[in-house]
Amino acid sequence: MKKRYLVAALIVLSLVSLFIGVTNISPFDINSWTKDEIEILLISRVPRLISIIIAGVSLSIAGLIMQQLTRNKFVSPTTAGTMDSARFGILISLMLFSTAGPMVKMLVSFLFALLGTFIFMKILDRIKFKDKIFIPLVGLMFGNIVSSITTFFAYKNDLIQNIASWLQGDFSTIITGQYELIYISVPIMILAYIYANKFTIAGMGEDFAVNLGLNYKKVVNIGLIIVALISSVVLLTVGMIPFLGLIVPNIVSIYAGDNLKKTLSHTALVGAIFVLLCDILGRVIIYPYEISIGLMVGVIGSGIFLYMLIRRKAYE
Repeated sequence: MKKRYLVAALIVLSLVSLFIGVTNISPFDINSWTKDEIEILLISRVPRLISIIIAGVSLSIAGLIMQQLTRNKFVSPTTAGTMDSARFGILISLMLFSTAGPMVKMLVSFLFALLGTFIFMKILDRIKFKDKIFIPLVGLMFGNIVSSITTFFAYKNDLIQNIASWLQGDFSTIITGQYELIYISVPIMILAYIYANKFTIAGMGEDFAVNLGLNYKKVVNIGLIIVALISSVVLLTVGMIPFLGLIVPNIVSIYAGDNLKKTLSHTALVGAIFVLLCDILGRVIIYPYEISIGLMVGVIGSGIFLYMLIRRKAYE
């Protein structure tokens, strides 16, 4: 978990990602690259790499914030209904503002993601039996309810194919001009770093935080806004990437502890490395075709999630 090793791994995987694809471009023949090969790098592979890194970093940080605020290692945007609510928001924007641009869709998706996350937090406040495993299961049930409502309205309005495109994450369609919205996540991640210490204190409980002079509700609301905004931006740009915000913070906390400010950079690096690795595997396994990142992360992430459930006593 030393940063220099993580940075080195990120650089190596980034270079590998740039030169994997149907069109064979060798890094050793840089002086003889054709105009078409340079355009492929600049228009397709570099934007794809940037999207992978930002998506991996931002969703991992969003998961870390949610786990800190809920004081539960099994909560993330995937297991709290945030992603499902954001997808419902996209459907509503398609129904009401069919000709709207990506910014309007992002705004509506963000509002629904924020509303869904607030509802989940209110449900947690009313639940007396707060078992470590019970809470994310409630989130999954809530997310499935929202997803069912989304599917119902999508069928009713003949939008099921449109909404299905956001059901599973995919970097293969990322090109210049279609991914720039994801840059909104960058200042949001900087804001998360600024509030890192306050999120750590808020994660110790409302009474403890208030005694230390922290405006608990304000900090929690800022955290939820960060999570909702990141989720909606990544969902619109890439699609749904399940379990990422769940497993990466858990892996980091095992080795680096629970101080959010200390683990934030590690979480960001591990998140980017994990998504890069899954993307490379997805492009290599059935080459020249590729498996979507949503499926790759879902399979690997669900396996790690099940392992954590089995070993749950170690995370309590």
